[in-house]
Amino acid sequence: MRFVRALGAVVLVAGLAACTGDDKPAAPGASAAAPAGSAPVWKEPVNYAYVVDRRCDDKPSEGIYRVTVQGQKVAGIERIDGKTASGQEEIELPTLGGLLDLAQTAADDGGEMTTKVDPADGHPLAVTFDVSEGAGEASCFVITEYAVQN
Repeated sequence: MRFVRALGAVVLVAGLAACTGDDKPAAPGASAAAPAGSAPVWKEPVNYAYVVDRRCDDKPSEGIYRVTVQGQKVAGIERIDGKTASGQEEIELPTLGGLLDLAQTAADDGGEMTTKVDPADGHPLAVTFDVSEGAGEASCFVITEYAVQN
Protein backbone atom coordinates (compact mmCIF):
# COMPACT_ATOMS: atom_id res chain seq x y z
CA MET A 1 0.00 0.00 0.00
CA ARG A 2 2.89 2.37 0.76
CA PHE A 3 4.25 1.72 -2.74
CA VAL A 4 0.92 2.72 -4.30
CA ARG A 5 0.82 5.96 -2.26
CA ALA A 6 4.45 6.77 -3.14
CA LEU A 7 3.77 6.10 -6.82
CA GLY A 8 0.68 8.32 -6.64
CA ALA A 9 2.74 11.11 -5.08
CA VAL A 10 5.36 10.84 -7.86
CA VAL A 11 2.65 10.99 -10.53
CA LEU A 12 1.05 14.03 -8.83
CA VAL A 13 4.37 15.90 -8.60
CA ALA A 14 5.22 15.07 -12.22
CA GLY A 15 1.78 16.23 -13.33
CA LEU A 16 2.11 19.52 -11.46
CA ALA A 17 5.58 20.08 -12.86
CA ALA A 18 4.24 19.63 -16.38
CA CYS A 19 1.61 22.32 -15.78
CA THR A 20 3.83 25.20 -14.71
CA GLY A 21 2.68 27.43 -17.57
CA ASP A 22 6.24 28.00 -18.79
CA ASP A 23 6.16 26.78 -22.38
CA LYS A 24 9.79 27.68 -23.13
CA PRO A 25 12.22 24.89 -22.19
CA ALA A 26 15.16 25.76 -19.99
CA ALA A 27 18.53 26.28 -21.60
CA PRO A 28 20.61 23.11 -21.98
CA GLY A 29 22.18 22.18 -18.69
CA ALA A 30 19.93 24.61 -16.82
CA SER A 31 17.40 23.79 -14.19
CA ALA A 32 14.62 25.83 -12.64
CA ALA A 33 16.54 26.21 -9.40
CA ALA A 34 20.30 26.08 -9.46
CA PRO A 35 21.74 23.66 -6.90
CA ALA A 36 23.97 25.18 -4.24
CA GLY A 37 27.46 25.83 -5.58
CA SER A 38 26.43 25.77 -9.25
CA ALA A 39 26.24 28.61 -11.75
CA PRO A 40 23.02 30.62 -11.80
CA VAL A 41 20.49 30.00 -14.56
CA TRP A 42 21.28 32.42 -17.40
CA LYS A 43 18.51 34.60 -18.79
CA GLU A 44 19.37 35.97 -22.21
CA PRO A 45 19.52 39.78 -22.09
CA VAL A 46 17.87 41.95 -24.73
CA ASN A 47 21.12 43.65 -25.83
CA TYR A 48 24.62 42.20 -25.59
CA ALA A 49 27.75 41.40 -27.56
CA TYR A 50 30.13 38.46 -27.59
CA VAL A 51 33.13 37.10 -29.45
CA VAL A 52 33.00 33.53 -30.71
CA ASP A 53 35.82 31.35 -31.96
CA ARG A 54 34.65 28.43 -34.10
CA ARG A 55 37.27 26.03 -32.81
CA CYS A 56 37.22 22.46 -31.52
CA ASP A 57 39.91 21.38 -29.08
CA ASP A 58 43.37 21.55 -30.70
CA LYS A 59 42.12 22.06 -34.25
CA PRO A 60 42.69 25.36 -36.08
CA SER A 61 40.10 28.09 -35.74
CA GLU A 62 37.44 28.25 -38.44
CA GLY A 63 36.89 31.94 -37.72
CA ILE A 64 36.63 34.45 -34.91
CA TYR A 65 33.65 36.78 -34.95
CA ARG A 66 32.24 39.64 -32.89
CA VAL A 67 28.46 39.30 -32.66
CA THR A 68 26.19 42.15 -31.59
CA VAL A 69 22.68 41.33 -30.38
CA GLN A 70 19.96 44.01 -30.12
CA GLY A 71 16.39 43.26 -29.20
CA GLN A 72 17.39 39.57 -28.83
CA LYS A 73 18.21 39.45 -32.55
CA VAL A 74 21.60 39.42 -34.23
CA ALA A 75 22.24 42.97 -35.36
CA GLY A 76 25.80 42.53 -36.61
CA ILE A 77 28.52 39.96 -37.25
CA GLU A 78 32.10 41.05 -37.86
CA ARG A 79 34.95 38.67 -38.62
CA ILE A 80 37.84 39.85 -36.44
CA ASP A 81 40.62 37.31 -37.02
CA GLY A 82 42.00 39.10 -40.07
CA LYS A 83 41.24 36.14 -42.33
CA THR A 84 38.85 35.96 -45.23
CA ALA A 85 36.79 32.94 -46.09
CA SER A 86 38.37 31.06 -48.96
CA GLY A 87 36.37 28.36 -50.66
CA GLN A 88 33.64 28.55 -48.05
CA GLU A 89 30.89 30.95 -47.21
CA GLU A 90 30.87 32.99 -44.04
CA ILE A 91 28.43 31.56 -41.57
CA GLU A 92 25.46 33.22 -39.99
CA LEU A 93 25.80 33.14 -36.24
CA PRO A 94 22.81 33.08 -33.90
CA THR A 95 22.26 34.76 -30.57
CA LEU A 96 23.67 32.82 -27.61
CA GLY A 97 20.14 31.65 -26.84
CA GLY A 98 19.83 30.50 -30.46
CA LEU A 99 23.16 28.69 -30.20
CA LEU A 100 21.94 26.84 -27.10
CA ASP A 101 18.72 25.98 -28.97
CA LEU A 102 20.75 24.53 -31.89
CA ALA A 103 22.77 22.41 -29.47
CA GLN A 104 19.62 21.19 -27.72
CA THR A 105 18.02 20.29 -31.07
CA ALA A 106 21.13 18.28 -31.96
CA ALA A 107 20.91 16.46 -28.63
CA ASP A 108 17.17 15.85 -29.10
CA ASP A 109 17.97 14.32 -32.51
CA GLY A 110 20.37 11.83 -30.92
CA GLY A 111 23.59 13.80 -31.23
CA GLU A 112 26.03 14.76 -28.55
CA MET A 113 26.02 18.15 -26.85
CA THR A 114 28.20 19.77 -24.21
CA THR A 115 28.08 23.23 -22.72
CA LYS A 116 30.31 25.10 -20.31
CA VAL A 117 28.89 28.12 -18.46
CA ASP A 118 30.31 31.06 -16.56
CA PRO A 119 30.06 30.33 -12.83
CA ALA A 120 29.29 33.99 -12.06
CA ASP A 121 26.25 34.59 -14.26
CA GLY A 122 25.59 31.33 -16.13
CA HIS A 123 26.16 32.63 -19.69
CA PRO A 124 27.62 30.06 -22.11
CA LEU A 125 31.41 29.92 -22.42
CA ALA A 126 31.56 26.96 -24.81
CA VAL A 127 28.96 25.05 -26.80
CA THR A 128 29.71 21.88 -28.76
CA PHE A 129 27.32 19.64 -30.62
CA ASP A 130 27.72 16.75 -33.03
CA VAL A 131 24.97 14.97 -34.94
CA SER A 132 27.27 13.02 -37.26
CA GLU A 133 27.06 9.64 -35.46
CA GLY A 134 30.73 9.09 -34.78
CA ALA A 135 32.11 10.96 -37.78
CA GLY A 136 33.65 13.54 -35.44
CA GLU A 137 32.31 16.54 -37.30
CA ALA A 138 31.40 18.57 -34.23
CA SER A 139 30.40 22.21 -34.31
CA CYS A 140 32.31 24.00 -31.55
CA PHE A 141 31.91 27.55 -30.32
CA VAL A 142 34.14 29.17 -27.67
CA ILE A 143 32.56 32.36 -26.32
CA THR A 144 34.59 35.25 -24.90
CA GLU A 145 34.15 38.98 -24.32
CA TYR A 146 30.49 38.60 -23.39
CA ALA A 147 29.10 42.00 -22.36
CA VAL A 148 25.55 43.08 -21.64
CA GLN A 149 24.72 46.43 -23.25
CA ASN A 150 22.07 49.03 -22.53
